[in-house]
Amino acid sequence: MKSSWKRNSIIYIIILLAAVLLFSLLMPGSSKPEEIPLSKVIVMSQNKEIKAIEVDGESLLITAVDDKEYQAYKESNASIYDIEGLNLEGVDYDIKGSSGINWGGLLINFLPLLIFGALLFFLFRQARGANSQAMSFGRSRARLFPANRTTVTFDDIAGVEEAKQDMQEVVDFLKSREKFQTLGARIPKGVLLIGPPGTGKTLMARAVAGEADVPFFSISGSEFVEMFVGVGASRVRDLFDQAKRNTPCIVFIDEIDAVGRQRGAGLGGSHDEREQTLNQILVEMDGFDTNTSVIVIAATNRPDILDPALLRPGRFDRRVILDQPDINGRLAILKVHTNGKPLEKAVNLETLAKGTVGFSGADLANLVNEAAILAARRNKKSIGMDEFEESIDRVLAGPERKSRKISPKEKEVIAYHEAGHALVARMLPHADPVHKISIVSRGMALGYTKQLPIEDRYLISRSQIMDMLAHMLGGRTAEELIFNEITTGASDDIKRATGLARRMVTDFGMSDKLGPRTFGDKQELVFLGREISEQKDYGDQLADSIDDEINRVIREAQEMAKKILTENKAKLVSLAQRLIEKETLEGAELEKVFNELSLPTPKKRVRKTKTPAPVKPVGEAEITPKPKKVPGVPRLVPKQTPAGTD
Repeated sequence: MKSSWKRNSIIYIIILLAAVLLFSLLMPGSSKPEEIPLSKVIVMSQNKEIKAIEVDGESLLITAVDDKEYQAYKESNASIYDIEGLNLEGVDYDIKGSSGINWGGLLINFLPLLIFGALLFFLFRQARGANSQAMSFGRSRARLFPANRTTVTFDDIAGVEEAKQDMQEVVDFLKSREKFQTLGARIPKGVLLIGPPGTGKTLMARAVAGEADVPFFSISGSEFVEMFVGVGASRVRDLFDQAKRNTPCIVFIDEIDAVGRQRGAGLGGSHDEREQTLNQILVEMDGFDTNTSVIVIAATNRPDILDPALLRPGRFDRRVILDQPDINGRLAILKVHTNGKPLEKAVNLETLAKGTVGFSGADLANLVNEAAILAARRNKKSIGMDEFEESIDRVLAGPERKSRKISPKEKEVIAYHEAGHALVARMLPHADPVHKISIVSRGMALGYTKQLPIEDRYLISRSQIMDMLAHMLGGRTAEELIFNEITTGASDDIKRATGLARRMVTDFGMSDKLGPRTFGDKQELVFLGREISEQKDYGDQLADSIDDEINRVIREAQEMAKKILTENKAKLVSLAQRLIEKETLEGAELEKVFNELSLPTPKKRVRKTKTPAPVKPVGEAEITPKPKKVPGVPRLVPKQTPAGTD
């Protein structure tokens, strides 16, 4: 684009200079000497009025003694010595040789023709450029990263060890494919990276290219689709042609769900441009020669909508799952991103890993960067634990808004609300330990209570969910107990509690009345946790029963919270007053306050393997069996909906 602009600028400058030259040649000059006849020149020479004569062909430039210039013309073949009566005594004369062709006159005569030809050349050149752009419209826009370019490696990726092991086989094949071919093995032609946003799918593909040291083509799925018919298919063909010319190489298609959706679902039918592009991708992937070292890596967080023909063996043979990292993965990711950064000795990365449940790799990278920015803003030479804690709070709830003016009455209500959350969570046996309480406004929240889970949880019991519901309703219950009034501050708590109670009844089968079944066929976005629609597969009578069960669960959790707060009302008041005074309580300071209030220390509730109970003889009373497994529910993060279970 820049080179084209430069060429056009040069052409415009040449045309402008030619116009200026033509104007200067055609316009008469103001200092042109006076033209006189040759006879007058002879008279002036005889009267000693000539100082110098300059002969240029037929032209005579006469300079008088008063420095006035005149111009005269002689015969073409005559010399000034042959002019009768011309007295050259005391006259300085200079005779210039004949220049041959009068280039100035020729230029003046042909200059309009030259300008017209240059204009035609410029117009034809522009038309040819537009034609070439139209022809290159179907070319692939994939960005090529050469093999010798410095890039990431597997050392820059942490928390996905199983995925790295699967991708290591791809690297081994690109480096030494003879080892596989000797045994008759065939490397997967396509690898589909599946995972939530921010888990490192693109980074994993770049690491494979860096480890294998091969060219890497990167393109987004949306770049194939245009408004013109056939452009997407043409770009697919051109992409794979370039890949075959640079073998061995990797072709990475990000967000392949933009073109890989199931066919027949659009309004365009079989002539839909997106479907034509998908058909071309299917043909190119299945048409590879077995010896062609071109591996296609694609990434998506919507595997449920991809066309089955795209996922079959022979195209995307292998699926690699990149899930949210566990506590060990988060710790490894934090070590990678803090490597080379000055940290204070008090920084405990293990504590940070425990407090970032639900964070992806991108979230953790952003957390470390935010902490570094905060340390620089505070003119510190190293990053401390305070900056990391502040960064976590900024990611979860938003930045502090100390400038927000809150009346003393509202501040007291917020303090009792958050103290109610903390006290209920402290007293319940299955709730996560409270790590921080704050009544400083953050984002849209007026205050918040942060819990620090002891361990990652993949299964959750009914008792744990009931404790979570009681904790959510503890703030509203504390307001009603102390002020005999309720406010709108618990709206988000009630919304989350209602959603979790509904999932207990309709998804998890935890209702004794309705039994172990699900209600409603929900269409959700995989890994995004957003419900699109629900197909009602139950009658109105069951719908009323579902509502009754949801209300019963919420009421039961509320009564649990109310009982705890009523029995510990004095401790609730003391905790709220301390919170009004300090505004923020966390870590060791918060634990000290709990000990002063004689609140029980929470026990670590690590799951233990239970020995199976002995079989009872027939006729003896049997213990009602408890559900051994329940679908997993991830720990709720503010403003997040739990992801759907398989």
